[in-house]
Amino acid sequence: MSLLTNVMDHSLDDGYAEAAARKEAEGTGGMPKTLRAKLGLAAGLVLAALVVTVGAAQARIAAPVVAKEREELIDRIDRETSAADKLENSIDKLRDDVSARQREALKKHGGDQGELVAILAGAVEVHGPGVKLVVDDAKEADQSGDGDARETSGFSDTGRVRDRDMQRVVNGLWESGAEAVAINGQRLTALSAIRAAGDAILVDNKPLVPPYTVLAVGDGRRLSTKFQNSGDGQYLHALQENFGIRTSISVEDDVRLPAAPSVIVRTAEPSTEKGTS
Repeated sequence: MSLLTNVMDHSLDDGYAEAAARKEAEGTGGMPKTLRAKLGLAAGLVLAALVVTVGAAQARIAAPVVAKEREELIDRIDRETSAADKLENSIDKLRDDVSARQREALKKHGGDQGELVAILAGAVEVHGPGVKLVVDDAKEADQSGDGDARETSGFSDTGRVRDRDMQRVVNGLWESGAEAVAINGQRLTALSAIRAAGDAILVDNKPLVPPYTVLAVGDGRRLSTKFQNSGDGQYLHALQENFGIRTSISVEDDVRLPAAPSVIVRTAEPSTEKGTS
C-alpha cells in the first residue's frame, strides 16, 4: 500500500517537475517560439491580404467615378477650346473690318495723297522690286544658353538670332532706302515693335520662329548693296563669320507684302494750324 500511495502522491518524476517549474519561472513555458513566429507571420499575411482586397474593392468602386470626372473635364476643355477659337475668328474679322475702314478713311480724307499715305502707314498691301533677306540660327545653336554675351561684346555666343539682331536688320533696311518691310509675313509700320519673350522674337506681340524671312520693297540692287555696306549689314556679316548665324540676301523682281493687321493712332491728331511765312 505504501508503494501505491507513493505513486499516486508522486505521479510525475521529480526531475520533470523541477524542469517544468524552472521553465515556468523563466517564462519559457507554453507555446514554442517557432510556432508563435509562424502564427504571427500567418496573421500578418492574412491582414495584408485583407488590406489589399479592401483597397481593390474600393478602387473598383471609385473607378467609374474617376472615369466620369475625366470625361467631364475633357468635354469642358473641348468646349472652352472651341469657344476660344470662335473668339479668335471674331477678332480676326473685326481687325479686317477695322483695317478696311481705315483704308477707306485714308482714301476719303487723303485726297490725291491718300494712297501714298496708306502705303507709308502699312494700311494696304504693296508689291514691287526689292530684296529678300533670310536670317537663321546657327546649325548647332545653343538651345539652353541663358546668357547673352551681347550685353558686353555686342555679339551672341549662343548661335541664336536675337530680337536686337532683327531690330538692326530692319533699321538698316529702312536706312538703306526700303519703302516697306515685313518679317515672316508680319508687316512693319511706324508703330511696330520687335521685342523678346524668353527665346522667342515678337513682332507686334506675335511670336516668330526661325528662319526669319525679311522682305523689303525698294530699288533692289541699290538697296542690297547699300545695306550690306552699312554698319548694320557689317554687324550681320560679323555674326555670320564669328558665330555661325546663317544669312542670305537676294535681289527680287517682285515681292509682295501684306497690309498691317491694324494701324491705330491714339495720340496724334492732324494739325489745323497754317504755317506762317
